[in-house]
Amino acid sequence: MAQVTLKQNPIHTIAELPAVNSKAPEFDLVSVKLEDKNLSDYKGKKVVLNIFPSVDTPTCAMSVRQFNQDAAALDNTVVLCVSRDLPFAQARFCAAENIDNVEMLSDFREGKFGKDYGLIFIDGPLKGLLSRSIVILDENQNVIYTQQVSETSEEPNYQEALKALK
Repeated sequence: MAQVTLKQNPIHTIAELPAVNSKAPEFDLVSVKLEDKNLSDYKGKKVVLNIFPSVDTPTCAMSVRQFNQDAAALDNTVVLCVSRDLPFAQARFCAAENIDNVEMLSDFREGKFGKDYGLIFIDGPLKGLLSRSIVILDENQNVIYTQQVSETSEEPNYQEALKALK
């Protein structure tokens, strides 16, 4: 279990993030087109997992916008923005914000991604949603970087995360 805060109040996740140098857990998520997407679909590419509670909050929306901007300059890299939002909400957000350099994926069906990556909040007002985190994978789907944001209402350290891709 990991502890972070929300407006300085402690909240906990189901487990810890996958360890650096470990094999990333496979996942089955849903795209905005309601297609199943698996980690194996991205084999041979670096993968940035931008994980957050809900695209309908200002900080989460900002992280999608920031990674959408940064993703255009990344070689052989895909940025996957993952939440438990319904794909319809994710698609609506992307259309309204002109988001087209990242891929939105939802863990709404079973929450297996959140369980396998240790990110489901088990208490507090965000119980059941995903903790704001970044997990970066190399081309062989090994974890090369993790960052769980200690204060959920704050943005991740984008520069530190992107350095891991070099």
